[in-house]
Amino acid sequence: MKQRKITGILVCWGLLAGWLGSMALQVDAQEKASAVSNGAEVSIEYTLKLDDKSVFDTNVGAEPLTYVQGSRQIVPGLEKALEGMKAGESKQVTVQPEEGYGPVQKEAVLEIEKDKIPEEAKQVGAQVQGRTGDGRVVRARVAEIKDATVVLDFNHPLAGKTLHFDVKVLKVQQKVAN
Repeated sequence: MKQRKITGILVCWGLLAGWLGSMALQVDAQEKASAVSNGAEVSIEYTLKLDDKSVFDTNVGAEPLTYVQGSRQIVPGLEKALEGMKAGESKQVTVQPEEGYGPVQKEAVLEIEKDKIPEEAKQVGAQVQGRTGDGRVVRARVAEIKDATVVLDFNHPLAGKTLHFDVKVLKVQQKVAN
């Protein structure tokens, strides 16, 4: 009789241990599912500052930025820093130019004749838009005005800059495989 009771207790303990183990696996799977990982749709709130602490961009109090992790929709350095974060988590991230918008490329600065620029764009800082020979739209910033020419900078405005993000993950949704 004692042996039967002990066997029953051991079976109950075994079932309980198995149940608890499966619950732990389910919780672990749920935690991984809610973490930022490749293929997940992620919504974030951010403030982007430059080295001088000036705010370049923010979406705080506005629509969140939603992107798919691993799809190169945001700068690589920020995407790497968000990997593994969960909804509700915040962090500060510093992104060097090589992991942001890249270094300033000297070959992306061109000098053209002044008469090829619209009159309203003949001031430093003005934005101009044009098309390449194959029809692609290109944008440039007027970097300098000279006597007969205008210097156009085709680099991204954040090229060569270190980026400082205050970022909060608002939502992580894993894509369902079909």
